[in-house]
Amino acid sequence: MEKKDLERVKSVVRNIPNFPKEGIQFKDLTTAFKDPKALRIMADALAELYRDKGVTKVVGIEARGFICGSILAAELGAGFVPLRKPGKLPAVTLKKSYAKEYGTDTIEIHQDAITPDDVVVIHDDLLATGGTMLAAYELVKTMNPKKIYVNFICELSELNGRADFPDDVEITTLFNF
Repeated sequence: MEKKDLERVKSVVRNIPNFPKEGIQFKDLTTAFKDPKALRIMADALAELYRDKGVTKVVGIEARGFICGSILAAELGAGFVPLRKPGKLPAVTLKKSYAKEYGTDTIEIHQDAITPDDVVVIHDDLLATGGTMLAAYELVKTMNPKKIYVNFICELSELNGRADFPDDVEITTLFNF
């Protein structure tokens, strides 16, 4: 993947000031998702990162993590597992509550979604402070998979969202803001 391709994706990401609350500069990747060339670049770049890692499941975080997470799963021939807000999954779930930059939240996963034989990529669109992904990582880790990778399309580097993750967690992003 050439750097200019990822720069093209970065250039179509929209900035929304003061969303979801005053002082937050929201990076809206829906403008990249609706652009066919940008979507193809993201799909190819994500698959390139994990093609030879033996990934069996991709966990996508609600809701934007579902988009490229499911594409990544299809590209790798892996299964897709949704990680959702409470009450959205129909079977028995495991849950984790966490603090994020503008409030608290809870996420859930089906208790039978991940097995000890799985190699997992947890995917979301953006790494800001890292609270949601850290909760997702801790939740998936309780299911004892062989390996967990953490992935984002982009990262807000100045917020240092990587800081709270254990040192042995491999975190990848396609580009930074």
